[in-house]
Amino acid sequence: MESVVVLYPSPGMGHLVSMVELGKLILKHHPSFSIIIFIVTPPYNTGSTAPYIARVSSSTPSITFHHLPPSLPLSILSPRPTMKPLLSSSSASTTITSTRPLCPSPTIPLISCYYFFTSGANCLACFAYLHTIHQNTSKSFKELNTHIHIPGLPPIPASDMAKPILDRTDKAYEFFLDMSFHLPKSAGIIVNTFEVLEARALKAISDGLCDPQSPTPPIFCIGPLIAADDRLGGDMPECLTWLDSQPKRSVLFLCFGSLGLFSAEQLKEIAIGLERSGQRFLWVVRSPPNEDQSKRFLAPPDPDLDLLLPDGFLDRTKDRGLVVKSWAPQVAVLNHESVGGFVTHCGWNSLLEALCAGVPMVAWPLYAEQRFNRVILVEEMKLALPMEELEDGFVKASEIEKRARQLMESEEGKSIRNQIMVMKEAAEAAMSDGGSSRVALMKLVQSWK
Repeated sequence: MESVVVLYPSPGMGHLVSMVELGKLILKHHPSFSIIIFIVTPPYNTGSTAPYIARVSSSTPSITFHHLPPSLPLSILSPRPTMKPLLSSSSASTTITSTRPLCPSPTIPLISCYYFFTSGANCLACFAYLHTIHQNTSKSFKELNTHIHIPGLPPIPASDMAKPILDRTDKAYEFFLDMSFHLPKSAGIIVNTFEVLEARALKAISDGLCDPQSPTPPIFCIGPLIAADDRLGGDMPECLTWLDSQPKRSVLFLCFGSLGLFSAEQLKEIAIGLERSGQRFLWVVRSPPNEDQSKRFLAPPDPDLDLLLPDGFLDRTKDRGLVVKSWAPQVAVLNHESVGGFVTHCGWNSLLEALCAGVPMVAWPLYAEQRFNRVILVEEMKLALPMEELEDGFVKASEIEKRARQLMESEEGKSIRNQIMVMKEAAEAAMSDGGSSRVALMKLVQSWK
């Protein structure tokens, strides 16, 4: 009899991709399994998932998708009795629900329920410790002009805690506080990381320091899970052809995720900074956020570069820079030998992709837990330089120019590059036969029996 693993990702392309990669990893080493992924359509734009789902369904038929309406009661995911028809031919079933600070998944009453924490172990430690912090202060993080001390982590400025939990009167804060309470009650927590990358945070979690009031469930570090970009068709994208003509490790790549949008003013400032830096660059530009509130959840149209960028910018930089509209194959770009640096929004998937490609970073967080990730990247992991914003979040051209030169030319940039190469090799070792992540996956599957 086959075993069925039910995956329930939170809304958003990043969560879905991570869940699919987890499903593929399980199938690669345990091909007799079947994977069922429930999709709840979010009431806001997170990018179209339909083409991606179609590609996965075609290439991996052992993964099936079931769409649920946003208003459907969460009890639908209970294996008793709702899922009985889906699991009628199964000898075993396991349900995994993803959780991450951007769009938290609900706490679902299930038999053998595991959390898949799709951010890093440092972030997991933070959220495991949240209810302890909550008990020790009556103030919101946004009101605290201090650093937060969490076991296994460097001091975190209160203002750099994940955006959804900055205000304790917010519904999102209530939700994450509830998640913090329920995490230790799960059968286990799966994390998209590897032991060497976040050893200090993982030790603090495993030693019970992040939740001294509850027993710690097993932690399974099964990463890094990196999705190959399957949108590359027969024709080579222009940006990859352009990279072929550039010197080795000479290009600074700027890309800010599916939800990373800048104002027109900020786009112009980025252009000025890049031009002044003198660096070669590949920059993915998306249209600014729509000011029409009725259209704020719609995917933005392709940008009008002539309107958004400074007059003459494209012509003046055409010999050393390329601007791409809306999208580029990020994994393929990062793995191209011409790319020597990455300006990133600090989304966890992007961080792992850069790490596995051995590309040092400049950390420019925009939303969710990304400011927290910047602290970890810069202070703990030493894998990035920080992009410093003004109080309103705006970044001046002088700062962009400074960080571009620093990453690509300075001794500090060289030190970061050396450190990320060490972590790249550690990631490869973790995913190899007998590596820590492969061993963790084996233990995870054994725990379902």
